Amino acid sequence: MSNAVKVYSFPLSGHSHRIELFASLAGINHEIVKVDLAAGEHKQQPFLKLNPLGKVPVIEDGGVVVSDSNAILVYLARKYASNWLPTDPVEEAEVQRILSLAANEIANGPAAARLANVFGADVDTDRAKGIAAVVFEYFETHLNDREWLVGSKPTIADIAVYTYTAHAPEGDISLKDYPKIQALLARIEALPGFVPMPKTPVGLAA
Repeated sequence: MSNAVKVYSFPLSGHSHRIELFASLAGINHEIVKVDLAAGEHKQQPFLKLNPLGKVPVIEDGGVVVSDSNAILVYLARKYASNWLPTDPVEEAEVQRILSLAANEIANGPAAARLANVFGADVDTDRAKGIAAVVFEYFETHLNDREWLVGSKPTIADIAVYTYTAHAPEGDISLKDYPKIQALLARIEALPGFVPMPKTPVGLAA
């Protein structure tokens, strides 16, 4: 696998899972390199050479190093799987807007609530659940007349939103009131090459 894209990852990181999932769905030759977050490997050399911010995921593609899960999704789609990132200006802008929601509302909502239960992080869970409710209501309405978040086929927007939404119950956030979101998750899970993130039996997922 000498020509494989190296994906520096952690099994329970939703940000890392986005990259593993996309690489698998898009058929991108890749190699998973596990970073031991519990041992602090991400805060030490040589990892800090790859990402001075000390966060996963990071990819190495030949001499190119890219960090930040959304930036990695864009890079991989542009280079290896252009059908996952629209070139139509309106649709591309819509993908970028949803990537922003993934980096903000999803990260500060369901992802943050999950952090408290899975990793014992000091999180304002009431605030996180409130943010999750707002963004999930938005996506539920957005999906009223469509199967995918942007356009008529899956894009990196769907991948960016998938993991922390699917694992929201681990943060005590139920998806029962969001049937259209649940249907989107099921469509993603039915795609050839789908790989799940390990479930943690906490919160509503216990």
